[in-house]
Amino acid sequence: MFWPDTISKKLGIQYPLIQAPMFGVSTVQMAAAASNAGCLGSLALADLSADQYQSVELIRGMKKLTDKPFAANIFVHHIPEVTEALKEKFIKTRQFIEKLAGDHNIEVHLPDLEEISVHSYHEQVDAVIEENCKILSFTFGNLDNESIQKLKENGVTLIGTCTSVKEALLLEKSGIDIICVQGIEAGGHRGSFEADHIPQIGGLSLLSQIYDQVHVPLIYAGGIYGARTLQAAKDLGASGFQLGNLLLASQESALQPFEKERLKKVREEEIVLTKSFSGRYARGVKNQFIEAVENSEYILPYPYQNKLTNALRKAAKSLQNPEFVGIWVGQSIHQYSELSTEEILKNLIKECERKITDQ
Repeated sequence: MFWPDTISKKLGIQYPLIQAPMFGVSTVQMAAAASNAGCLGSLALADLSADQYQSVELIRGMKKLTDKPFAANIFVHHIPEVTEALKEKFIKTRQFIEKLAGDHNIEVHLPDLEEISVHSYHEQVDAVIEENCKILSFTFGNLDNESIQKLKENGVTLIGTCTSVKEALLLEKSGIDIICVQGIEAGGHRGSFEADHIPQIGGLSLLSQIYDQVHVPLIYAGGIYGARTLQAAKDLGASGFQLGNLLLASQESALQPFEKERLKKVREEEIVLTKSFSGRYARGVKNQFIEAVENSEYILPYPYQNKLTNALRKAAKSLQNPEFVGIWVGQSIHQYSELSTEEILKNLIKECERKITDQ
């Protein structure tokens, strides 16, 4: 048998393939398609509010499209205190970005600090329980002990994200059921516990080290785009495999056609780690905005930079301008198929199963 069954049995899925919860790229339709293909769809709730118009509405929408298991995914980041220094920096950063946008013919009004709302993950924990979601994955840190206990009392399986051995050990010690090991190759935001520090460890090296030191099942994320890359992760101890880059251009992706075209032309030297759009390190395609803002004084701590630049990214999307949107992508460049999520996953499953029969 090609597929490890530890995670499949634990999560009640046919194949231990997890669709990555790529907030802003993945959709309810993508997550449902992954679940309906016998894999685990991930509903990206990020740091949305828990009311019926955001997180709860998405969870209910997911349940209308599939009766199969799926994971809700949330951000558990630290929210920085709003100090006078932060207020001053916010004003300067907003003015700089508005001028930068204007210089490139993008007219946009960015929000004042008072207009930005940030949400603690605790209300989402309650929503997950109330909506009877049985799998919760999370990133950017660890849940507090009270939330872990509350979720476990309600039969929720917990999947934490790590980018170092130290983070993996902390997750295991706190009782997290499954750990997703995110390699440095992975596209999008780093799952690191500290926003300003990311361990520079290659994914397969990290996976093998964590496998030797923890005793819970491991999902590997980062650079998987075919049978050989998946086999490598399997050989090093992964029982599950998270796929994001593979699904970026799928039919259900929220990326617009001009963004998908940019992906197909990307070169390896254009893929960079940057804090410019969000205030946390994310891997994506270098563009004019990143070049202007990265290593400048105009980067606020997450989530304030992320909230501030949201309107700019929307305006750039409406103009089909790839130079002012965050196009997140991993280091493994491939063909970026525009088939449906279900077809892409089924093709990968067939490729993997052919590999074992050919051996």
